[in-house]
Amino acid sequence: MKGVVLLVGSGGREHALALSLAASPSVTALLVAPGNAGTGSVPKARNITLPLDGHKAVVEACREQGVDLVVVGPEDPLAAGLANALKAADIKVFGPSKEAARIESDKAWAKTFMDKYDIPTAAHQTFTSPGEAKEFIKK
Repeated sequence: MKGVVLLVGSGGREHALALSLAASPSVTALLVAPGNAGTGSVPKARNITLPLDGHKAVVEACREQGVDLVVVGPEDPLAAGLANALKAADIKVFGPSKEAARIESDKAWAKTFMDKYDIPTAAHQTFTSPGEAKEFIKK
């Protein structure tokens, strides 16, 4: 694949990803939304503004900018279904579906899942009362 890559995110992880993606001869241009000062200084990269909570706007921007692949760094857009929306629009995306991202975005669900399938994990309990939580950590 030779083409344009859109990298979603603004943290240190995305800066590292931008450096690696830009080093590839297959990447002709790298768009980073929203990016940061570090990503803006990466060769081939350009920070852009996109409403990441509006999946339709991201899909439209990908089409307008000729994006060939989207790499999603942070969990929030993944948990909100950005990868699902891109896939539904036939845009290649590197990042898990909303359903798969749940293991990272919903800690209570993840712990229940791990218990159900005997996956080793630290002791846990979910609380709605601060008093109950305080009692639990005293154990």
